[in-house]
Amino acid sequence: MNRRKFVKTAGLLTGAAALTGLYAWQVEPGWLEFVKHKIFINKLPPHLWGKTLMQISDIHAGAVDKNYLVDSLQKANALEPDIVVYTGDFITDNNGNEFKDIADVLTHKTTGKLATIGILGNHDYGPDWQQAEIAEKVTQLVHNAGIKVLRNEILDVEGLNIIGIDDLWGMNFKPGEAMDQYHPGAANLVLCHNPDACDLDIWNGYKGWILSGHTHGGQVKPPFLPPPVIPVSNRKYTAGKIDLQDGRTLYINRALGYKWKIRFNVRPEITVFEMQPA
Repeated sequence: MNRRKFVKTAGLLTGAAALTGLYAWQVEPGWLEFVKHKIFINKLPPHLWGKTLMQISDIHAGAVDKNYLVDSLQKANALEPDIVVYTGDFITDNNGNEFKDIADVLTHKTTGKLATIGILGNHDYGPDWQQAEIAEKVTQLVHNAGIKVLRNEILDVEGLNIIGIDDLWGMNFKPGEAMDQYHPGAANLVLCHNPDACDLDIWNGYKGWILSGHTHGGQVKPPFLPPPVIPVSNRKYTAGKIDLQDGRTLYINRALGYKWKIRFNVRPEITVFEMQPA
């Protein structure tokens, strides 16, 4: 390769890298995708067949542009979901404005016609995930917005038992309290922020779906390769539907927000499930 061709090739590669970086910083973090799936639930009451269950995860108020979050929630609300579940990380301790931001954002919250439910994630416990007072403040703000926060609790929604487990890394992870309320003879669904909890011996024979978040899909995923950085021990827990081969099905939402503003090949996601009997 002569000098002129080398310089031209290097310039093209540098330009392509710059455009890719700009896309990953300014385009994809705000390019929301509504992902649609069917969710098959054992013993689902007939009046819930065909109803929509929407999952919103990892808002990360304090790190994410409020206008983007509000616009996303308003678009989600226009779909008129029947049940909405928020699977943790309402805030990120990032700029000191996280409490004001989440209160402002949730004035535009997406609301379910039958129920609007949330659980906490690790960031809802503060920067080191061990500050109970921050979790209490987040819980109160979310509750004030009209979202029922389940902390190792169960809620009956029109015959569907929704079980909310507190965060694996937080101070109130008490899955026994939650799963002791599991009724095998009823329709059930579990919310659990960190999918690594699926590998613990806590499930009390549970068969059914588990909705998680936490991973953000890795946020950066090279084509045809797994994401290089992902905050879980089990590296197969990246994003999407995963059959756990024991009667449980895990779904990992790619997150609405982010802790750091970068995404490549992992668009932000709100999931819309159509509920059907198994």
